[in-house]
Amino acid sequence: MKKAGKVIGTVAGVALIVVLLRSCVATSYLIPSAGMENSLYQGERILVNKWSYGLRLPFMNLWGYHRWGGGPVKREDILVFNNPANRQTDISRREVFISRCIGLPGDTLLVDSFFTALPGQQYAPDQKFVYAYPKAKERQLDTLLATLSIRHAERMGEDSLHYLRSFSRYEYYLLEQALYGHCWIQPATRPDSLQEARALIVPKKGRAVRVYPWNRVLLCNTLVLHEHRNAKIQNDTLYVDGRPVQHCVFTKDYYWVASNNAANVSDSRLFGFVPEDHLIGRASVIWFSRDKESGMRWERIGKAVR
Repeated sequence: MKKAGKVIGTVAGVALIVVLLRSCVATSYLIPSAGMENSLYQGERILVNKWSYGLRLPFMNLWGYHRWGGGPVKREDILVFNNPANRQTDISRREVFISRCIGLPGDTLLVDSFFTALPGQQYAPDQKFVYAYPKAKERQLDTLLATLSIRHAERMGEDSLHYLRSFSRYEYYLLEQALYGHCWIQPATRPDSLQEARALIVPKKGRAVRVYPWNRVLLCNTLVLHEHRNAKIQNDTLYVDGRPVQHCVFTKDYYWVASNNAANVSDSRLFGFVPEDHLIGRASVIWFSRDKESGMRWERIGKAVR
């Protein structure tokens, strides 16, 4: 009986340590899609440092939102956070997402009508953008990709004359060099994007944000979902608590996040601003990486996430 009791005690102790480590130090996260290529590949598993921005205390429904220790979010950090669009009361039980932070509280971002950050701003080296090329060049491009060892660049769309694929800036540089100044691969950006550029202010606690026709819905959704205000749009006017407003003041800090791969819209373009109380931590280290076709990527295991 004593031996059985010791075994049970040991197992219980180990289980308690694992639970405490996952709750208070770090947790594992599976990369579910290709949205963060080439920083992270689909199917990889990473460790998330929960102390990066301070440990978020559990049971927020009981005593509100609090954090212990940690430091501020930095631009270009890869954030792990709970789904901001989910209406479930317990934030910590919502789906977990991952994206790169490109806008801090109080930042002004230049965006187009689809809320995509425009060129000319800082981008991570591995961030991908969409490019178009003639359909007749498909076989030649496949040969180039194999020669340059560029992987995970599957075709993602087409129009009557072109196919679409996404490449990082470095991958596009390699392709340009290989084509000796006769590059037939071109950015698939809309020519009128710069003319439609708008200044998007990321809400900062206590700071007023001006309401415009193009950001009205975004601000209204943020007020309803995260500020718990009675907000609605009526006759092209934003009403908050029954009064028409031209400015909004927020009680939280917010962040704007983007996928590395511009074709993947599971980021702030889809769910809007990410409130500070939704942050779980920063993506830290890759601890497992396996490609379905080529097998284990041993060189990526232990690599810091950037």
